Amino acid sequence: MKIELNKQNMMRFRDCVNTNDLKLAEELIDSQAEFASLISPEKLYGGAGYLSVVDFMRKSFSDIHWEIVDMAAEGDKIAVNWLCSGTHDGKFMNFEPTGKKFSFSCMNFYYFNDEGKIIKDVAAQGLFGLISSLEFDQKLKEILE
Repeated sequence: MKIELNKQNMMRFRDCVNTNDLKLAEELIDSQAEFASLISPEKLYGGAGYLSVVDFMRKSFSDIHWEIVDMAAEGDKIAVNWLCSGTHDGKFMNFEPTGKKFSFSCMNFYYFNDEGKIIKDVAAQGLFGLISSLEFDQKLKEILE
């Protein structure tokens, strides 16, 4: 039963990050859940902390979208293979907008408490695929200019 609840909540979580719904984030993410992020030198907490990362991404990729490709659940954890796609239409870190569409896969592991709320998210750093792709495009542009 617990595994099924966690899987259902992962589907709701997907909707949460795609709509940036703070109320839903607070329902699905424990307020004490701590997240590390490249965008903040300090730890982020709870639904608002998690969505601050989503907000950051939307400023650079206004149409960013996450889709669950596959997930596996065991006990209090779920592994999710995400497909992330969008358009680079805003400045991202030091990378000027290219207008290019992107798509990459990333893997995250989510841990749940007894109430079915996310208490931990361990990312397999799929974002580095996006950054390296942007770096390549930037370097190519510099070479061609």
